[in-house]
Amino acid sequence: MKKNDQDISLAPKELERKKNLFSESYKTTNINILLNRVRSNKKKSFRKKIIISFLLVSIVTVIAAYFII
Repeated sequence: MKKNDQDISLAPKELERKKNLFSESYKTTNINILLNRVRSNKKKSFRKKIIISFLLVSIVTVIAAYFII
């Protein structure tokens, strides 16, 4: 025979565990989204820096070549 007292006491604990699992997965999803955004922002800023430095070097080279010739 089953004891009614044990079934009742286990149900709220299981519900709390499930709630914690859902909340943890929700939080980790948000953290992953934020980390991905930070990574993409770093990549974009690195690309911008490379393009700007390439343009500056190109301009200096063109000006130097113009004055030499």
